Amino acid sequence: MDKLLLITGAAIFGILGTIHLIYTLFTSKFSPYDGAVAEAMKSTSPRLTRETTVWKAWIGFNASHSLGAMLLAAVYLPLAINHHELLQDSLWFSLLPVLVAASYLVLAKKYWFKIPFIGILIALVCFIGAAWLLNA
Repeated sequence: MDKLLLITGAAIFGILGTIHLIYTLFTSKFSPYDGAVAEAMKSTSPRLTRETTVWKAWIGFNASHSLGAMLLAAVYLPLAINHHELLQDSLWFSLLPVLVAASYLVLAKKYWFKIPFIGILIALVCFIGAAWLLNA
């Protein structure tokens, strides 16, 4: 059962991350409704550096965020399927997805919207259940 829970939680992260990356790079779903806002983002830099624009930083942050979710899936799907004993023998590897998912859940609650929050919540419940079963 813990294997199924890990696979389910990791798959949710992989799916959400992949959809987010596609939306970021190939659609206008993360563009502001107000075109003037997008133009302002493209024509100004963050205070941190003038080497980029707010728009490029926005796209980059969204893309790297997607890759983080996809990385969790890319690590934990093969671990759960092919190297389950490593998860059984390591408190760290069994709890890491719980910590990552809990962090994403806090961000989703504070800054995002309902769909990623619900998906991450389901994944977190799966990871907690798997960690409990692995360490009981």
